[in-house]
Amino acid sequence: MQRTHTTEIKARIGQRVRVEGWLQSFRQMGGINFLVIRDGWGQVQAVGETEAEVAPLTEGRVGVESAIAVEGLAVSEAQAPGGVELHELRIEVISPALEAPPVPLNKRKLGASMATLLDHAVVTNRHPARRAILRLFSGMLGSFRSTLLARSFTEIQTPKIVASATESGANVFQLDYFGRPAYLAQSPQFYKQIMVGVFERVFEIGPVFRAEPHDTTRHLNEYVSLDVEMGFIQDHFTVMDLLRDVIADIMATFTEQYSAELELLKVRLATVPEQIPHIHFSDAQELIFKLHKVDVRGEPDLSPQDERWLGEWALREFGSDFVYVTGYPTRKRAFYTYPEPGRPEYTNSFDLIFRGTELVSGGQRMHRYEDYVAAMERARLPLEPFESYLEVFKYGMPPHGGFAIGSERLLMQLIDAPNVRLTATFPRDLTRLTP
Repeated sequence: MQRTHTTEIKARIGQRVRVEGWLQSFRQMGGINFLVIRDGWGQVQAVGETEAEVAPLTEGRVGVESAIAVEGLAVSEAQAPGGVELHELRIEVISPALEAPPVPLNKRKLGASMATLLDHAVVTNRHPARRAILRLFSGMLGSFRSTLLARSFTEIQTPKIVASATESGANVFQLDYFGRPAYLAQSPQFYKQIMVGVFERVFEIGPVFRAEPHDTTRHLNEYVSLDVEMGFIQDHFTVMDLLRDVIADIMATFTEQYSAELELLKVRLATVPEQIPHIHFSDAQELIFKLHKVDVRGEPDLSPQDERWLGEWALREFGSDFVYVTGYPTRKRAFYTYPEPGRPEYTNSFDLIFRGTELVSGGQRMHRYEDYVAAMERARLPLEPFESYLEVFKYGMPPHGGFAIGSERLLMQLIDAPNVRLTATFPRDLTRLTP
């Protein structure tokens, strides 16, 4: 008999179907046997009314998480998960579980510590709550890709093994490349700028690596970066408009296609306004001084507390969970960031703050070769490691800009997860290299 997914059974009430998946639970109550079978899409309850029907499970003492196949008659039952259950069973054990799982997977909530969840992620990721998070992650990547493809962007893939640690000169993983030093890329920034000269609009979904000794709820040493770069822009506000649409489309995708996951996780999604409010960095510092009597004027960046205050202000003044801060100081942004016209001490850059926490950074990049040479001289950076990057600017580059999103952190903040490790399938941090 051809296999039927659990989500398809309700359309086949009155027919015999074959379900293949994992034995999530098995209960015997007063001579009636209740099974819950979970596949990659959902779960279904099966009811065995005789010992003979469930003998393949009881005689071999088959445990939960065994891979099984169940054939049965699909019957409407309002009390059953999904409103349908299987009767008149025929059970086949495909692969028995050799021992009990390290964490009970048939409970509504995972009560284990995060360390236990991650140590045994090869199994604990099967839990419905873990699967819901990882399925939302997949939906987020799909939405990001479809939004950009619909706007004539071209998807690219750039090297993750690079010759020099060119972007910041630190926080990179070094490796041996056939006897020569090489590094794991901490960003596709230079490559995506170069590819603007080829396709004009590009994006990449790929891993990046940061050798940062942080042990916080917000940091990973390997994560999936969502990178965007576009040419012939007016300024950084062009990029900000695109980012707003990317975030709004992700929210819409979650609402329209992942309602079951949102309900399971008790997620309250934010509404993205048609126009996200924005405030210049210098004005933000003045506002903080005015409202909270804390003088942060002259500081090169915003502290986490500053961001929380600005988030509260945006919610109070505009009813928005989102606010852009623009014009960060030149000394705090990468050397390739375009200076603000008339105020070169500031830049055409931005951070998107969501509910008081930085969500995304981006901005406009310089596009003339001589500007790069001057900027690197001011920063006392050698030209040699940047030669292949700078070459493209000798051959006519348009005004361009973009942004980069750490996807695990984005999902963590959108669904209010307590730790970024919980939005990664197999996270890598200071201490974790397995599984």
